[in-house]
Parts: sequence; C-alpha cells; structure tokens
Amino acid sequence: MKLITAIFKPSRLDAVIDALGEVGVSGLTVTEVRGYGRQQGKTEVYRGAEYEVRLLPKVKVEVACTAEEADRVLEVVTAAANTGTIGDGKIFVTPMDTVVRIRTGERDSQAIGG
Repeated sequence: MKLITAIFKPSRLDAVIDALGEVGVSGLTVTEVRGYGRQQGKTEVYRGAEYEVRLLPKVKVEVACTAEEADRVLEVVTAAANTGTIGDGKIFVTPMDTVVRIRTGERDSQAIGG
C-alpha cells in the first residue's frame, strides 16, 4: 500500500479531484497549506505599499491506495495538476504498513476500498 501526497496550486484542485474520481479513487484528504520552493515567493502591492509574500498558498491532497494503483494515481494527478509553469508542485509516494478503518476494523486494502 502507498500514500500519495501531492502539493500543487489551488487552482488545479477541482481538476485533480475530478480526474481521481474518473479512475475510481473513492477517498482523499485535502489540506490548505503554504510553501516555499523554486518559485521563491512573489511581490504584491496592497494599498500602495509593496511587500513580499514568501510562502505561497498551495493545497495538499493525500490518497491512500494499493501498490498496484499507485502508478495510475500518480499519472492522473501529474496530468491534472500540471500547468507547465513554475510552482506546479511536487508528489511524494511513501509506503504504508497498515491501514485500519475505525468504524469496522477492516484492515489494509479493505479499509481503503470504497
């Protein structure tokens, strides 16, 4: 089993959720985050005063899936989140030892299935 964590631009969230739904992903977690990377922030003007925003808004989407589904989920998220510009984000894939559905006690692939 794998945990896929994708961090990308908030404007791409709906496209990513729709694309994951089309490949049968039945659950995910979304968190609003801020980050700093190669994009290096940006300069904005507010009421005539210029200031630097170093931490830019991003969203983090986490999807638990079987090892067999991981490559397909990775491809779908990459395609849906891509704008071709700096700051598109990153995807991290980490192994998961155990998953338990609290309500039923189901474990592993039964716990992450629909």
